[in-house]
Amino acid sequence: MSTAEKSIIADLSLAPEGRLKIDWVQAHMPVLNTIREQFEKEQPFKGLKVTIALHLEAKTAYLAKVVKAGGAEVTITGSNPLSTQDDVCAALVEDGITVFAKYNPSPKEFKELNIKALEWKPDLIIDDGGDLATILHSEHPEFGENLRGGAEETTTGIIRLKAMEKDGSLRYPMVAVNDAYCKHLFDNRYGTGQSVWDGINRTTNLVVAGKTVVVVGYGWCGKGVAMRAKGLGANVIVTEIDAIKAVEAYMDGFAVMPMIEAAKAGEFFVTVTGNRDVIRGEHYAVMKNGAIISNAGHFDVEANKLELAALSDSVRTVRRNIEEYKLKDGRSIYLLAEGRLVNLAAGDGHPAEIMDMTFALQAVALKYVNEHYQQIGHKVVNVPYELDERVARLKLESLGFGIDKLTDEQIAYLDSWKEAE
Repeated sequence: MSTAEKSIIADLSLAPEGRLKIDWVQAHMPVLNTIREQFEKEQPFKGLKVTIALHLEAKTAYLAKVVKAGGAEVTITGSNPLSTQDDVCAALVEDGITVFAKYNPSPKEFKELNIKALEWKPDLIIDDGGDLATILHSEHPEFGENLRGGAEETTTGIIRLKAMEKDGSLRYPMVAVNDAYCKHLFDNRYGTGQSVWDGINRTTNLVVAGKTVVVVGYGWCGKGVAMRAKGLGANVIVTEIDAIKAVEAYMDGFAVMPMIEAAKAGEFFVTVTGNRDVIRGEHYAVMKNGAIISNAGHFDVEANKLELAALSDSVRTVRRNIEEYKLKDGRSIYLLAEGRLVNLAAGDGHPAEIMDMTFALQAVALKYVNEHYQQIGHKVVNVPYELDERVARLKLESLGFGIDKLTDEQIAYLDSWKEAE
């Protein structure tokens, strides 16, 4: 049976448009291109089945093609119902990859598509948010009988996996790609920072300069969102639960206050916590008329939609990816992209050059776990530093930059406590 016959997608005829998108990002992903060349020679996944669950757009598609180039039989599904691009799915099918994904399926259909991608019992997985892991552990453990391990993309997924490891239920090793330096320093900060505002700006077509932006959470993603908001001319407020991060935000030049106070001042809100209900009823009650809420965390739970609806007389779509909640007191609050990831549900996600590094990490992490799964055991482990640094060096080479090396004398000095004279 061909990949077209096995796949479930919206429209195979969209493939030419999707191929143009994939070709564009491939031209801007030199690190992943280098790894693809190595994979083609080494065939590290020869004879293996790999299931991928990521935001299914062009950059992810190219990662899937790189894994396939390494000898794998690849099946891919989406990790968010609004971030899947149907033309990209069609192009992947024509390239011999089995796809189970459509734009904006119902919640039930979205889950069924994820399950379909696991039915063939993969040897390795790449997960985003722990969706595949949850299915394999709680609903269909039989699909994990061949599983050697995998790699996880996000903070949210790592939190879930570490909870599984803590209570002894994790059944295979997972590499925490999100915690690699080349992921959180660049993808989370610069990628999220730029792509969030790309999504907000193209969706609202409103000016940011002079407005008050509330960034909820000051992790690496929050740092990036706040930095770019400041660059656009906004007045930035940060809310936090971590005192150290709150001091850092203050010293970075941002106002810091509790959410109940920030809710009164904000005009744009961006949630980046990985937790639920960080914006809820008590906050909606004091927001300005016209406040705009968006989310850059993995799931659509950071702003409580049920409580917002309960305060409202009506909800209507006023522009693509903008829902107006008309409150009973006459105020309007706008929610972007149904509270899902605004940078992907209402945009194209992170820049290709940023995802070049992240997906290079995914590729080498998958190879690593395949080679060491027996030694790792049922644990969540970090990307080995040498792989992290390798990706950074490949990035520098692609940019035409070089760096210094320590001399033998410098190495000896650093290695010895007696060399301080």
